[in-house]
Amino acid sequence: MIDLFSEPLWVALIGLAGGIMLGLAARLGRFCTLGSIEDFLYGGSDIRLRMWLVAIGVAMFGVHLLMALGLVPVASIFQLTAAPPLIGAVIGGLMFGYGMALCGNCGYGALARLGGGDLRSFVIVVVMGIAAYVTLSGPLAHLRIWAFPPVISAPRGYAFALGDLVGMGAALVGMALGIGLLGAALISRAFRAAKASVFWGAVVGLAIVSGWVGTSWVATQGFNGIPVISHSFAAPVGETILFAMTASGSALSFGVGSVVGVWVGAFIGSLIKGHFRWEACEDPRELRRQIIGAAIMGSGAVIAGGCSVGQGITGFSVLSLGAPLTFLAIFAGAALGLKQLITGFAFGQNG
Repeated sequence: MIDLFSEPLWVALIGLAGGIMLGLAARLGRFCTLGSIEDFLYGGSDIRLRMWLVAIGVAMFGVHLLMALGLVPVASIFQLTAAPPLIGAVIGGLMFGYGMALCGNCGYGALARLGGGDLRSFVIVVVMGIAAYVTLSGPLAHLRIWAFPPVISAPRGYAFALGDLVGMGAALVGMALGIGLLGAALISRAFRAAKASVFWGAVVGLAIVSGWVGTSWVATQGFNGIPVISHSFAAPVGETILFAMTASGSALSFGVGSVVGVWVGAFIGSLIKGHFRWEACEDPRELRRQIIGAAIMGSGAVIAGGCSVGQGITGFSVLSLGAPLTFLAIFAGAALGLKQLITGFAFGQNG
């Protein structure tokens, strides 16, 4: 079957399919990183935050089940074998969260808004993608590697550490923790009543699983050394921009398919909802803030080893050491940025 298409085309199609699922979840299910944090801190609602728990739980259970079945080669997952140091996860996560608040969206959310006709998000997507590549392989790459050298090792993560501690296989530990996260999300009666939110949270988790199993299949069946990865939306955005400019001399990739898929899924979702409309930025100060935020967000994602999806769900799904730290740091950075934008900072004031 793999001979039907080239391996790069296969992984691009797999990324496209999962990306469409993610785009639909953003537009139809209102799955959003910053929105969930803002709802929790200022709206008194944890519904969308629990959607994240469902997404992580489903992805975690699914990928560890596939590991147990031998369908996902653990030794090929770079989050477990060549991750940035933990301090990088924290600093990069703080940068990403703060930049996300300034932008009003993460990379994934900006792509989803772009699919609905928001041209402000086009600026965010382009600046973030370029900033990510500047940090990944451009002028700031040597500084990043010097400050945050990647840790190369045998597969390691929380599933392996806990498995050694309790005498269980890492896959069983991951499946158990995934079920535990699902239970923690569904313990809320209000959340259980929001069936659409539960459904779309699960769709996001399944999209992440589809990336892991799809790229694993191509990597094991093919001969081109395709990496085993799943969805992320910082460096892949830059990769997509680069491919758009150099397609005749470069190959398709999972990241390109994923980015295009989110845009397509969001476009379809906005048409279904009747929400598609062209929007532009009319305030130069707002545009300046979004450009600065996008640049911080793109660099932070590379330092952390992934964005709110790339580490917050994809990395979490394989229980990489940096994922929980990055997730918490993104939350803290976003909380700081939202406070600055909504209430401002007050220093030296007495009661």
